[in-house]
Amino acid sequence: MSPERFQLNRRALLRGAAATGIAATGMFLSGAPAFARGGGPVLTHGVQLGDPRPDGAVVWTRADRPSRMFVEISRHADFRGARRIPGPVLTPETDGTGELRVTGLPPGEQAYYRVIAEDLDGRVESETLTGTFRTAPRNRRDVRFLWSGDVVGQGWGINPDLGGMTIYNAMAARNPDFFLHSGDTVYSDGPLRESVTLPDGRVWRNVVTPEKSKVAETLAEYRGQFAYNLLDENVRRFASQVPQLVQWDDHEVTNNWYPGEILDLAQYTEKRVDVLAERAFQAFHEWQPVRRQDAVDGRVYRKVSHGPLLDVFVLDMRSYRDPNSAGTTPERILGDRQARWLVDELSRSRATWKVIASDMPIGIVVPDGDKIEAVANGLPGAPNGREAELAWVLQEISRRSVRNTVWLTADVHYTAAIHYSPERAAFAGFDPFWEFVSGPLHAGAFGPNKLDPTFGPDQVFVNAPTRQGASPWEGFQHFGEVNIDGRTEQLTVDLRDQSGRSLWAKTLAPRR
Repeated sequence: MSPERFQLNRRALLRGAAATGIAATGMFLSGAPAFARGGGPVLTHGVQLGDPRPDGAVVWTRADRPSRMFVEISRHADFRGARRIPGPVLTPETDGTGELRVTGLPPGEQAYYRVIAEDLDGRVESETLTGTFRTAPRNRRDVRFLWSGDVVGQGWGINPDLGGMTIYNAMAARNPDFFLHSGDTVYSDGPLRESVTLPDGRVWRNVVTPEKSKVAETLAEYRGQFAYNLLDENVRRFASQVPQLVQWDDHEVTNNWYPGEILDLAQYTEKRVDVLAERAFQAFHEWQPVRRQDAVDGRVYRKVSHGPLLDVFVLDMRSYRDPNSAGTTPERILGDRQARWLVDELSRSRATWKVIASDMPIGIVVPDGDKIEAVANGLPGAPNGREAELAWVLQEISRRSVRNTVWLTADVHYTAAIHYSPERAAFAGFDPFWEFVSGPLHAGAFGPNKLDPTFGPDQVFVNAPTRQGASPWEGFQHFGEVNIDGRTEQLTVDLRDQSGRSLWAKTLAPRR
């Protein structure tokens, strides 16, 4: 039996397309139909790239009917000498999605690929979708990557008047090796309305789908959250050219969730968060270019190496946390196994720079009502609550002489640069480090939040709106950029706005 399928709100789409002069099949896909029984396959939501390695990357696509995925790969733009690699059968059981790790490519070079779906009889093929990417290097070469998070939050969806989510074009123009998506990749708890009137009288218009018109509860509704973002041509173009390292946070499931939580919200008929999380987790892995077998626990957290200059440690601060509380007694946010894994892998890393991709900030206070949602509990003095677990991580990597760690995060919907030092902290035993914050990509802008003094933070830069929940029209959408110089090994961070303009930059020299 075919699962409930994603259908685009044609009235909203066509009205927006007429207003902007863009055909419905041009800027936006026309929605994924139910699984068909006849004709040739159609690749409905483009192609995506994930987790680049020296010999290849993950390639993702989705077809509208049972078919087999094929990837043709070449070192040449005209596909001379292309290899044709069979991929998985795309079936309703995975919502028509599938992914293939392409291997056998030379490191540090441009590769060209095209994706085809072939019907199960081998007689009819889909149209071909193409893309390109760079494999990770094995030698000391320049590295550039971007990071940010939070997409289609607070009611701000795909607006045809603006040409969609154009920040993805600004990111593509930076020509990065990869993109670190720092969580809140979708807002499953954020229904969209067809129009929103701003305080100044302007009207924001959204493309709306059935799945985006209510909170997600069923597997089909969670699938529809990821399908929605891929209706945007800017997103699809970026995803076809830039491999992504994807992590999740709360909004892939529901706001501020933790394992074992029972919701007290009228809009949910399914109150058990563990049930919702399992459905969201399945949709996340079906619709994102992330392989379960690459994660340590088969879920999210993993290490991805990008040559001798960079290792990225992708964390999961959502799945193993204790319930949100006031943070006055020691608690977990990573969980024992993940915390030990992080310390051990950082200790084993021989890369010059160790980037820790944290889906929640460290010293920024993120409240959940009268409780604490992130790490910082907002209280002075020695580490407590979830701070105690992080303090153990910081002390262990200092004790093991791990150098050149940088923390990157999103979540708080503004951009900032924060330096931490034991000289200003409530406890000693850790090395100074930087945390760089970016976002949102396409959501309401907030902040800045208060800082917790426990780890000695010094916020040296911040860019945030004066009006909380500011729309993308108001210019407070952000992404961050990291460049590592292959010759000097220096790491430079730029905090950029939605046009790609650098707002602030910092260069760090590696410690030996």
